[in-house]
Amino acid sequence: MSVVATVRLPSVLRPDAGGAAELEVSGATLGAVLDEIGMRFPALERRLRDESGALRRYVNFYVDGEECRRLGGTAAALGPGAEVMVIPSVAGG
Repeated sequence: MSVVATVRLPSVLRPDAGGAAELEVSGATLGAVLDEIGMRFPALERRLRDESGALRRYVNFYVDGEECRRLGGTAAALGPGAEVMVIPSVAGG
């Protein structure tokens, strides 16, 4: 079953998504949503996943408020109207 999820992007990633703050994307899992994003916005996908398709270490994904790695990573199931928030880690010194 494929559901439509809203993917919310921070301002630093919006240029790679045509300036969009949020995307409506179909997919039953986080991985399927990221696959569709990759087809629509290849530059954005490169910022979210590495060459092997694994989630980038310093990018956090929250599915309905839960950190996705606790929900199975890219296998995290999405329910109807799911919200996926993408939050890159910020480092400084």
